[in-house]
Amino acid sequence: MKILVISDTHGKLNKIRDIWPKLTDINLIIHAGDFISDGNKLERELKVPVLAVKGNCDGGYSRNDFKTFDTEYGKIMITHGHMENVKYQLNTLMYKAMENQCKAVVFGHTHKALIEHEQGIYLINPGSLTLPRDGSSGSYAIIRTSKDSFDASIVYYSTIMGNKKPPQAGFIRNLLNYSDRF
Repeated sequence: MKILVISDTHGKLNKIRDIWPKLTDINLIIHAGDFISDGNKLERELKVPVLAVKGNCDGGYSRNDFKTFDTEYGKIMITHGHMENVKYQLNTLMYKAMENQCKAVVFGHTHKALIEHEQGIYLINPGSLTLPRDGSSGSYAIIRTSKDSFDASIVYYSTIMGNKKPPQAGFIRNLLNYSDRF
């Protein structure tokens, strides 16, 4: 199975429309929140199934706003991550994945791409194509599963669209924009 993973689109789908013609054999799209309606639009427009969850900008969410689904490799959990405090630590996210017998968890909220493998669980955050907070031009993830393997990779918008500029750290911008001390 080949899965396109996106998050934090916030109503802006142009970059997804840009990359879509360059992608092949996508079986499923995961949208990890912040504008769940974008997931519904993409499903209608691209004619590919979309699994989407609510994010903190969708309103009416609760701790139970997550989904799990089966792949040939095992169960994958999808959550936005704000209720698990992913901006500060990933332990709550890990425990939730363990409680639901998941081998991987997809989340968003930080707008920063991440792939980690901890205690047998893959943690995948695709970052944001439209509002990245890592100094990049935006990113998404591709997950490939089979009975015996799980592979996840981050793809940067600038790379797939022809600009080879690597992502920048963005430390000062993040400090000023997201600090409670200023």
